[in-house]
Amino acid sequence: MAEIVWCVPNFSEGRRKDVIDRITAEVSAVEGVKLLGADPDPDHNRVVVSFTGTRKGVVEAAFRTVARARELIDLNEHEGEHPRMGATDVVPFVPVQGVTMNDCVEVAKEVGERIGNELDIPVYLYEKAATRPERENLANVRKGQFEGLRELIGKDPDRAPDYGPDHIHPTAGSVAVGARMPLIAYNVNLGTDDVNIAKTIAKSVRHLSGGYRHVKAMGFKIKERGIVQVSMNLVNYKQSPIFRVQETIRREAARYGVTVVGAEVVGLVPMEALVETAKWYLQLEDFQDEQVLENRIWE
Repeated sequence: MAEIVWCVPNFSEGRRKDVIDRITAEVSAVEGVKLLGADPDPDHNRVVVSFTGTRKGVVEAAFRTVARARELIDLNEHEGEHPRMGATDVVPFVPVQGVTMNDCVEVAKEVGERIGNELDIPVYLYEKAATRPERENLANVRKGQFEGLRELIGKDPDRAPDYGPDHIHPTAGSVAVGARMPLIAYNVNLGTDDVNIAKTIAKSVRHLSGGYRHVKAMGFKIKERGIVQVSMNLVNYKQSPIFRVQETIRREAARYGVTVVGAEVVGLVPMEALVETAKWYLQLEDFQDEQVLENRIWE
């Protein structure tokens, strides 16, 4: 069985196509690595890049993209709705085929060490690769963002990086590198311009404030559309599925006389997550995964 690792780095640039193209070109240049796509978000000023390959291939491709982002992105000039601490904000590795989560942890450590030593960027290991329990949660690692970390690294022992210098890179910031299961970046748009409603609803579904165990959520204003958004990461779609989170948001919004006007998936999504959502909304009885055409073809 061929080994396949999925890498989904997030870069703090969602508006300049030329910059995004130069970063993704680094992926395409590595033999045995396949670029699956890049999904920029101008409001968040962030792009999610996705590629797969062997362990050796994704290590090289990931390192090259981080190096290119360091050259092209200056966080001192960056503005966007999404929290960020680095030009390359996060670099997660996901096991797909022929590799284990432990393999991806080793890949994360190898890439993290190279970034720290060769690019002079402080690196924090997170999720399954975390070296401290509190760093399993990305929100804890990114707390304070670029500006806050700039003041704390080298002074607060709790913010010491796992690899690299004990000071922030002046333009590229720092980067979180980790290993995890597939994550679904899922956003729900609401028909109001009151961002406080989005923030309140995000709080109701977010794990840290009493919501679903595997949901991270924030409320944002989408200025150009005159609406607001509950922006989420579903870090375990099997235990906190799309349809359950969606319906909770819908009901919470109804309290304020607000409707859901749309939703979006950023990047790639496992087919299983969509099939389970279809089963729920269509109220399918005794539906089996073997009834999905693609599943039978790929057997």
